[in-house]
Amino acid sequence: MRRRSSFSSMADINITSLVDVTLCLLIIFMLTAPYIQGGVEVNLPEAETRSTIVKEGPVISITSNRQVFFKEQTATLKSLPGLLAEYADQKESVPVYLRCDEEVPYGFVLKVMATVENEGFLNLSLVADKPVGED
Repeated sequence: MRRRSSFSSMADINITSLVDVTLCLLIIFMLTAPYIQGGVEVNLPEAETRSTIVKEGPVISITSNRQVFFKEQTATLKSLPGLLAEYADQKESVPVYLRCDEEVPYGFVLKVMATVENEGFLNLSLVADKPVGED
């Protein structure tokens, strides 16, 4: 005869701790995501614009002291064509985003825009903040 064990096997898996850890990670990612996408700190002017970015592309930022950044790395007007070269094969379709501090003179912004345009990029978009009180 067989002996029956007094212990029965448990087929259920306790996932409570797994759910707790997952929710904690979700909260951490939700809190840190806005800080990650910041990039170079510039004081953008306020204007009514489109609310969504249609396609990803390189971002050129200009700070109030006329310092130029290409994708968060320091650049100059002379080095911009070389940095944009990696997008040369898709310059008709890829958008280039220009983030500029509102204190930068128009003439300097125009020089940066002309540099991008001289490289053949057809889609140059200016980035602005939404006016206060709008969603």
